[in-house]
Amino acid sequence: MKILVTGGAGFIGSNFIYYLLEHRPDTDVVCIDKLTYAGNVASLKPLEGEPRFRFYRGDIADAAAVEELFSRERPDVVVNFAAESHVDRSIDSPQVFLQTNVLGTGTLLDACRKYPVSRFHQVSTDEVYGDLPLGRRDLFFTEDSPLKPSSPYSASKASADVLCLSYLRTYGVPVTISRSSNNYGPRQFPEKLIPLAIARALNDRPVPVYGTGENVRDWLYVTDQCRALDLLLDQGEVGKVYNFGGGEARSNLEVVKAVLSALSVPDSLIEYVPDRKGHDLRYALSCARAEKELGWRPAVSFADGIERTVRWYLEHRDWWENILSGKYLKENSLVRRI
Repeated sequence: MKILVTGGAGFIGSNFIYYLLEHRPDTDVVCIDKLTYAGNVASLKPLEGEPRFRFYRGDIADAAAVEELFSRERPDVVVNFAAESHVDRSIDSPQVFLQTNVLGTGTLLDACRKYPVSRFHQVSTDEVYGDLPLGRRDLFFTEDSPLKPSSPYSASKASADVLCLSYLRTYGVPVTISRSSNNYGPRQFPEKLIPLAIARALNDRPVPVYGTGENVRDWLYVTDQCRALDLLLDQGEVGKVYNFGGGEARSNLEVVKAVLSALSVPDSLIEYVPDRKGHDLRYALSCARAEKELGWRPAVSFADGIERTVRWYLEHRDWWENILSGKYLKENSLVRRI
């Protein structure tokens, strides 16, 4: 089998590539990544010389590049991680998100029509459902909950989800979709909450928290997400959506305090900043379908996951310091495009 992973130089994509190569010894993995600011070729550097892995620099919204890739590699399965994903950036520059997250997904789907695949999997987000009230911990989103995105980012992901399902009905492209809660772990770009808090704390800089820090997210360690996706490719039913949540609800303030505690850094570094526009209050997913149909449950607790994450960032300072300094962009520029 040959699996094409789009956005594989990003956070979840790179972790998924390592997971596939370890757990599917008979599978080749092909990666395409545009290497925007959030993509880092250093995340895949340990795979240099790996005969079962190939990397291409390209834009999924570039029809010519996607055509060249599909005609050359003829993947059996496509897993689409490629996306602009930072909510704050979507508020400032929504068109970029529409280009990659919607038009890019459409370009991949068109390629799958011309070069048929056994599965096109769309990696989505719990943010497409909107938010839940803080005071109703009994409420959870199911796969049948209506889509009520709050930001340009989540709207672009909801649009891509609907587009995927339309390609299944109209053209027969065998689509599945997963929507996960907040992932965390190794190789996450340090603009997101947990790696940002780690990097700031290690540099003795203030750690920003929006508003009062009461907004609640559910946290899923990235290897649990990778395992869920691996199961879904084999057992997931075409046309279905699957929620993957960690069952570890924490306020943003609780998360930051957990990180600082793991680093033995005082809470006095916390700095409250003006709240994000349209900031969703709370996300929570019901994962009953994934448990029943895939036999999946998260295995890594939040406490264990934070410990693993902090340890990785302590042991890989060069990785994130090169990002903060901008050095990684020079390394990315040396990679040739399709």
